[in-house]
Amino acid sequence: MLRSGLGKRLGRLAVASAAIVLGAGSVTEVSATALTPFRDEAQAQRYCPGDKVVWVDFRKGVYYRKGQKLYAQGFDGSFVCLSEARDSRYRGSPLGLR
Repeated sequence: MLRSGLGKRLGRLAVASAAIVLGAGSVTEVSATALTPFRDEAQAQRYCPGDKVVWVDFRKGVYYRKGQKLYAQGFDGSFVCLSEARDSRYRGSPLGLR
């Protein structure tokens, strides 16, 4: 049974793709720390007693410290521990304190 030229090329492509995927031993693993979000500031403080609590805005990708204007504002955010926010690659807000 003869294969068409297109069938041969697709077969070679599938084998090459599998070799790339299987032979990728030097791939760097990237993992983000899971956030533990809280709706209440007191709950977050009980969860991380040795850390500060910040407000993370998920939509903007930033966190606000207590005393900043947008702390605990908006519907797309939650209270989390500062260390978890930093480990999850959220950045601190450039806005100053009130």
